[in-house]
Amino acid sequence: MTLNELDLKTEYLSLDSEFYDLTDPTPLDDPYLISFNPKAAELIGLDSNSADDPRFVALLNGTFIPKGVRPFSMCYAGHQFGHYAPRLGDGRAVNLGSINGWHLQTKGSGETRYSRMADGRAALPSSIREYLMSEAMHHLGIPTTRALGIIGSETKIVRNQIERGAIVMRMSPSWVRFGTFEYFYYFKEYDKLRSLADYAIKESYPHLQKDEDRYYRFFCEVVERTAKLIAQWQGVGFSHGVMNTDNMSIAGLTIDYGPYAMLDDFNFGFVSNKSDRAGRYSYGDQPNVSYWNLTMLAKALSPLIDQERMQKKLDDYGNFLYPDAYIDVMREKLGLETKLEEDAELITSLVGALQDAYVDYTNFFRTLSRYDGERMPLYDIAMNPLVIHHWLDQYDQRLAKESRLQTERQEAMLKRNPKYVLKNYMLQDAITLAKKGDFSMVETLLYIASHPFDELPEFERFAKETPEEHKNLTLSCSS
Repeated sequence: MTLNELDLKTEYLSLDSEFYDLTDPTPLDDPYLISFNPKAAELIGLDSNSADDPRFVALLNGTFIPKGVRPFSMCYAGHQFGHYAPRLGDGRAVNLGSINGWHLQTKGSGETRYSRMADGRAALPSSIREYLMSEAMHHLGIPTTRALGIIGSETKIVRNQIERGAIVMRMSPSWVRFGTFEYFYYFKEYDKLRSLADYAIKESYPHLQKDEDRYYRFFCEVVERTAKLIAQWQGVGFSHGVMNTDNMSIAGLTIDYGPYAMLDDFNFGFVSNKSDRAGRYSYGDQPNVSYWNLTMLAKALSPLIDQERMQKKLDDYGNFLYPDAYIDVMREKLGLETKLEEDAELITSLVGALQDAYVDYTNFFRTLSRYDGERMPLYDIAMNPLVIHHWLDQYDQRLAKESRLQTERQEAMLKRNPKYVLKNYMLQDAITLAKKGDFSMVETLLYIASHPFDELPEFERFAKETPEEHKNLTLSCSS
């Protein structure tokens, strides 16, 4: 399919006009292509040679609008750092419509009705970070939005310093957020709340459409998907940084990559968001925050669903849905095929050991994936190997209760524990070069992001632990 053949649907526009605002994008000055993602293009059936078509840059820049498309921005509210904001919405994003189940959206396209006195632009650094990380998360097996491409420009915008404006074309199976439901609940527009629930069910949970108890079952499945998503974040060492309810996907996806980070040396209390001075969204608190966000969703859905029923499901989240999901993720990382009750204690002990060992989280598990009883490789990567030593005593005892061969365990672990994750210092190197007009590192990291479990000898340097001077970088929402 060529760009000229794009046929986008906009079913969201069938909802009441309060759900959105028709928005014309504001083009950037002198736009140019930074990167095109062929793997994302495949999802919508777009020819890979579209990257060479000038209309691709024009599509992202808003100067080429496919036939029949009515660009719009979505309205929603949300709890930001625990405080309710009654009207947020797409302050810098414009939706074009969907194709093959993927909704196309340009981020950084200028002011919208929901910009709240901001310029509606996205800076080059944050755009590169989102473009690359959404692809990385997908190939790590974590539900996420994707990105089709990114353009830069000569448009100057003011952030912590003068930056160049950029636009990312994001793709998602759904852009409905917890905060979308909150908007209509707090304004007591319950008919529209019901319409939104019906839309979200049709879009993301179509098997529930004819169920008489569909709203409750819808809530249950959102809770279950969220539990699995957060368990995957914790397992891979991903810190989202801004887990506001408006950044929580009703479809159980990772959305809105702002000041995120992959862990360097393991730190349970690591805070990736420089603006989060209280540490509300620390890595270790992500499971608790997701529960809190789900309670806000339950409140918003209370006109449709009995609260006591929802509370029982929320209790399940804390009692076993999330804990079991996390233990399952960690079992796979540890190569444990048999499920034993003692595994929870082993995993808890590991988290404590990693906290005290000052060891790179990703390197630890990749090295452990080749564990054959020889401990020196693990001692060599830890600043405090003694705690690793004591934990390995437990691990050896647990492995003795497994039935599969050591080689089979190692092979399985190498498929679950990535060799490559995109650390903030790598992304910063790509950003620094991109500001000079060199996009080679963007392409390199896009390739690495799509091969996280592979051995790539030419990129071995990206598998080493983060240089000391670059560890634990924090970012602001405008970074």
